[in-house]
Amino acid sequence: MLRYKNLSSGSTGNATLIEASCDHNTKPNRVLVDCGMRLSRLLELLAVADVQPSDIDAIFITHEHSDHIGCVTQLASRYSIPVWASSGTHAALQDMQLKLRAKQPTHAQLVPRFEALVRIASDTCPVEVGDLQLNPFTVPHDAREPLQLTCSDGNVKLGILTDLGHASRHVIDSIAGCNALLLESNHDEEMLCNSKYPAFLKARVGGDFGHLSNMQAAGLLSTVMHDQLRHVSAAHLSQQNNHPSLAQSALANVLGCLPADIFAACPETGTPWMMV
Repeated sequence: MLRYKNLSSGSTGNATLIEASCDHNTKPNRVLVDCGMRLSRLLELLAVADVQPSDIDAIFITHEHSDHIGCVTQLASRYSIPVWASSGTHAALQDMQLKLRAKQPTHAQLVPRFEALVRIASDTCPVEVGDLQLNPFTVPHDAREPLQLTCSDGNVKLGILTDLGHASRHVIDSIAGCNALLLESNHDEEMLCNSKYPAFLKARVGGDFGHLSNMQAAGLLSTVMHDQLRHVSAAHLSQQNNHPSLAQSALANVLGCLPADIFAACPETGTPWMMV
């Protein structure tokens, strides 16, 4: 059995729980993808999901932007959780930690413990976490070495794809055959164009290394859609430049379902537990 629950999605913080179990008599394997918020907030969200930090077997960090790394140093260090990240993301984290040492002496004390828990993830190199297999792949996004991933329990496949500026051939090939997708639908192009964002930020968000628009997400979905794709959740929606109904409608048009059949993850409650 494979299921996931997005805990929070958006520019204020991102975190997704993935859980796999072979049977009801064994402890599920759990991976937390990103933890881009304060530790106290993450612990609240985990409690809602009925998961303790000690239940998490690994953390996977997709890239170093603050809404994705958040409390990773504190969480991993306090609960001795291995952290997987690309070498580029790890280097960016080290740079950030150096800057924090002078300002937060208590943070500096956590760094050696955190570094001992870091594992390097690479494009197309599987990561085994018990019954879960993670398959990272590179994406076009304005970070040092961003990775997104698919996850499988050997029977079904989930795609996590929340930060990229466009769908490269490699991205399309990597998420082919997914039975469920947590898919970025960041902005409505017209709303972004008419927003109060400065020109440089509009260019960044809408550029090839920014974020997928609703229409881009729908185009990608139409490319990878197949009969065994059971459901899609929209993620990383901009609070200023999108609306859940717009993202839901764009994806529903591709799937031939009702907009209400598409769940839009939100910053406050994410998604319910979703079976893959």
